[in-house]
Amino acid sequence: MKKFLIVFVLLITGALYAQQVDAVKNDSIVKRNFNDVKHNKGRMYIFWGWNRGNYSKSDITFKGDDYYFTLYDVKAEDKPKPFGIYFFKLDEITIPQTNFRVGYFFHDHYNVALGVDHMKYVMRNDQTVNISGNINDGSTYNGIYNNDPIYLDKDFLTFEHTDGLNYVTVEVNRFDTVDNWIGFPVKHIDINLTEGIGIGALYPKTNTKLLGNERYDEFHVSGYGFSAHVGLDLTFYKYFFIQYNFKAGYINMQDIRTTASKTDSASQHFTFFENMWVFGAKFPLSKSK
Repeated sequence: MKKFLIVFVLLITGALYAQQVDAVKNDSIVKRNFNDVKHNKGRMYIFWGWNRGNYSKSDITFKGDDYYFTLYDVKAEDKPKPFGIYFFKLDEITIPQTNFRVGYFFHDHYNVALGVDHMKYVMRNDQTVNISGNINDGSTYNGIYNNDPIYLDKDFLTFEHTDGLNYVTVEVNRFDTVDNWIGFPVKHIDINLTEGIGIGALYPKTNTKLLGNERYDEFHVSGYGFSAHVGLDLTFYKYFFIQYNFKAGYINMQDIRTTASKTDSASQHFTFFENMWVFGAKFPLSKSK
């Protein structure tokens, strides 16, 4: 997964570099690029939408006064919900997996954006993984483990970032109108490619029930992440758009709260892939002179 992420970022970087080299070598492309600029500079945009996520296996380490152990190659998945009215209700808005972003074009082709990917991460129960470490809490799980198999039932562990795996990011994105490039411009519709990179913090609300302790579920800044994405944007009448983005990234959380005690924590890192579908609007900050 990590190798795929590196290749993905390199492909985006290479594509952008090749595009600029071609523009320099070919005067007609330079003119076409100039004519295709949609004068985005000085405009803002906002979007909202929904996502599906995929996660690599991860090693999860749990620390406490009476235990210190690692679970290896733990599988997890997202938690999609069927489409319904709660997708649009403010009091139920975090039930789906959502995306929000506000951005500003400081250049016709480049913008900076701030937002959050509200993903959901659920460790699969009823899987068998290997465990190393020790547990000394007086439960039936007492013992010293050395890469031994263990069955993850709900009595042993519930572990979910379901409200959610909140990835709060700052992104820098490139934006190119390509309808004239591909030879069939459509009236009142601009076809755009967008790609970018982002970095941010993880602010999950982690639902954990570990070794018979009471369920814990509170927001906590837990780590960091970085990502790269590429997408297709359709803009209607210059102001409204729908957009699809594919994002790949890496998340590292070294301080996940697991119980009410601050001495208890968990840590993990993994890669993720995210598909998102969003809709939004673009608007100028001031009237054109």
